[in-house]
Amino acid sequence: MNPESASSLLPWLIAALAVTLVAVGWLVLQLGRLGQRMDAQFAQQQLGLLRDIQSATTAASDRVIDLVAGEVDNLRDRLDAEQAASRQALQQLHLALVGQLGANKEETTLRLADLANAFASGQEKLRSVMLAETLKTLSEHARADRELLQSGLKSASEQLSGSFEALNRTVGERLEAISGHVNQRLDEGFRKTNETFTSVMTRLATIDEAQKKIGDLTTNVVSLQELLGDKRARGAFGEVQLEALVRNALPPEAFDFQYTLPNGTRADCVLRLPEPTGMVIVDSKFPLENYHRMFAADTGELERRAAQGAFRGDVKKHVDAIAGKYILPDVTSDGAVMFIPAEAVFAEIHAYHPEVVAYAMSRRVWIVSPTTLMAVLNTARAVLKDVETRKQIHVIKDALGKLAKDFNRFDERMQKLATHIRQAGEDVAEVQTSSRKITAHFQKIEAAQLDELPVGLPGEG
Repeated sequence: MNPESASSLLPWLIAALAVTLVAVGWLVLQLGRLGQRMDAQFAQQQLGLLRDIQSATTAASDRVIDLVAGEVDNLRDRLDAEQAASRQALQQLHLALVGQLGANKEETTLRLADLANAFASGQEKLRSVMLAETLKTLSEHARADRELLQSGLKSASEQLSGSFEALNRTVGERLEAISGHVNQRLDEGFRKTNETFTSVMTRLATIDEAQKKIGDLTTNVVSLQELLGDKRARGAFGEVQLEALVRNALPPEAFDFQYTLPNGTRADCVLRLPEPTGMVIVDSKFPLENYHRMFAADTGELERRAAQGAFRGDVKKHVDAIAGKYILPDVTSDGAVMFIPAEAVFAEIHAYHPEVVAYAMSRRVWIVSPTTLMAVLNTARAVLKDVETRKQIHVIKDALGKLAKDFNRFDERMQKLATHIRQAGEDVAEVQTSSRKITAHFQKIEAAQLDELPVGLPGEG
């Protein structure tokens, strides 16, 4: 029996064995069921029959198993023999292939060596030919490139020279423009400063002249009885004297006459002083009737004392009127000035009526005479002068600050320009160095100094 028939018989044997076992199981089941229905008389006979059938089935199963085991052993032996024969044939085939490959390798090695020698000789010939052509081409290109480079360098030098000349002209023009602008600024600053100083000196001269006129006026004053007898004349004299003093001492923008306040009251004079003083009111009206009674020749002692009390009352009433009409919160300053156009009256009040002066100070009313008013005006003028000087100082300081910024910008731009000029010089030096190197290389090529040229085809390495 061959392996193919044995392998095809094995499934049939297994199937027959399975069918036999199923049949035996079914018979056992049926007999079991039958045994339950049969009487006890046939139980032993059926049980013996079952034992015989089971023993027969077991014997048949053993025979089938032995037959299958024998067939399996025979099949295994045949397969081992066939595998050994196949392995031996493969070994022989391998040895034959190895020998053939060795022979082919030797022949291929010989052929490759011949081809390498032929390729090397051809490459050497091609290298020599290409080297000659390359050298010829390089010499021609080198000559053309040198001529082109020389012409380019010549044109670049001419262009660079023109650029330097244009740059120098531009820098010179800008420097001249900047210098002219700076000189103009300096001239304007000096001119404004001189104008300011001239104006200050003119005002000082005007004030000195006014002081001289006031001195002459005070020396030529007639008696109070003749000049101040009429109330209107007395008021006009006070206003005129006040206006003369103020106009001669202060600039026009620092005062106003007959100024109407927000409460409807008209002030004789308003002094516009810098903050925090602000607007100061000066009143030139003053009651003198009781003052004249005090010094009248036909006045007795009792009448003179009564006139003194009435004079004190008149002064206090006038102080109250000034404080009520001319001291306005957030409009005027916190004080006002009561101008007395007679030095004698001012001296009388301060010498013999100190309680009136104290009362006026408590109501923030300052009693002044022409002399003391001049001191007040001089103080105000000094304050205004200081303010104007500070304003001019700020103007000059601002102009100098702007000039300093302009000089800083000028210095920065000059530094940038110097950097550009230095960089241009360095670039020209580097261009000249490169030109010398290229010329030296061209001279070597023309002289056929090819010792440093690499040996090989173009593109190798």
